[in-house]
Amino acid sequence: MLLIAIGEALKNLDKITNKSLLPRYSQVDWKKAKGMRDIISHHYFETDAEVIYNVCKDHIPKLAQTSKKIIKELS
Repeated sequence: MLLIAIGEALKNLDKITNKSLLPRYSQVDWKKAKGMRDIISHHYFETDAEVIYNVCKDHIPKLAQTSKKIIKELS
C-alpha cells in the first residue's frame, strides 16, 4: 500500500509543478515509479510478490535518497 501512496504522491507532485521538478532528478525512473501505483492498484491480483520485493530492495533506497535531496534543495 505504501508503493501506491508513493506513486500517487509523485503524480500529484508532477501535477502541481507542471512536470518541471522530477525531470531534474534523472537518477530515478519517475515514469516507472508512478506506473507502479497503477499496476498495483488496477492489477492487484496479477502482481508478483517477488517483483514488488525486488522493487523495494533495489529501487526504494535510491528513491528515498533522491527525495531527501529534493527536499533539501527546495528548503
